[in-house]
Amino acid sequence: MPKKDQLYELIRANPFISQQDLAARLGLSRSAVANYIATLVRERRILGRAYVLPDHRPVVCIGASNLDRKLRSLGPLALGTSNPARQTESFGGVARNIAENLARLGAPTSLITAVGPDASGRALLAHADEAGIDTRSVLLVDGAASGTYTAVLDEDGEMRVALADMAINDALTPAFFASRAPQRAGAALIVADLNLPHDAVAALLGDARAGGVPMVVVAVSEPKINRLPRDLRGLRLLILNLGELAERAGRAMDSEAAIARACADLQAAGAQDVIVTRGAQGVMFTTPDGLRSLAAPAVDVVDVTGAGDAFAAAVCWSLYSGATSLDLACRRGLALSAMTIGCAQTVCPQLAPGLLDQPADGQLLITD
Repeated sequence: MPKKDQLYELIRANPFISQQDLAARLGLSRSAVANYIATLVRERRILGRAYVLPDHRPVVCIGASNLDRKLRSLGPLALGTSNPARQTESFGGVARNIAENLARLGAPTSLITAVGPDASGRALLAHADEAGIDTRSVLLVDGAASGTYTAVLDEDGEMRVALADMAINDALTPAFFASRAPQRAGAALIVADLNLPHDAVAALLGDARAGGVPMVVVAVSEPKINRLPRDLRGLRLLILNLGELAERAGRAMDSEAAIARACADLQAAGAQDVIVTRGAQGVMFTTPDGLRSLAAPAVDVVDVTGAGDAFAAAVCWSLYSGATSLDLACRRGLALSAMTIGCAQTVCPQLAPGLLDQPADGQLLITD
């Protein structure tokens, strides 16, 4: 075995071994050991001092956390008057939802978000800790209210309107993210939602270009797509829906050719890949050979809230797990999305490590 690989195996066995001990074990000079370590760092097989190994790096989710309120009409919705409804409350926010999905799937996950010193903020952090999410990088904003999101669903469970108070996310500035640079530099993957301010997204993309940590951006609404910078260099993947794509492009997405042109424009701006979600019609995604599409599985709708976040989480889980195929990632995403649509909860309680798998025939399975 080459000396470099021998050194790597010794570090795997003891990440805190000193360079002097490595030199003695391998019969090398200290300078030779230092050169091998520098090479392993450049290859991202280890991550500098303490020799952190890549397979222990977390997925860092950045963006909104909030208290979700869902009001589901008990009959046909009538505008301009009161409608009998049933209310439920749960924990939400795009980045938080993605983080919980990932953590329950078994990926080491860290959350960078902002909460207030109120009951909602305390509950959000306690629930994240219970789900196995690392919350040590969360920003506590004195005097601010934690975010809230209220969705009005019709009697079939389809969302008709949503109201969001996300002002607290304005505290997630480039200066704040600079204070969390070490945590982000140690990530295997960064996932950011567009509840962040424009300047913050631009700063994160700049760091992705400079630092080499792959970055995924998840759009959250048509009004907030303008928070996506024009320069997308450094972006591994953009996930957005048809309406958001049309808003970004400034034209209607009335054909597959129009969608393909808009995705090509995003890639020309620097995005490596793009996934366009189309609700019940499935998804389209970029490949080296052009745009491909996948149909969504049929599912009995219980509640669509959180389905898009589940899709994004499964895609990110695939990337984190080393999958290079967006086809497989999107199949996993569609399956997890369908599973979430069939649940009353924003994050399906049936999630567990090993739930997503790829059998020999290439079709996605979700096992019990």
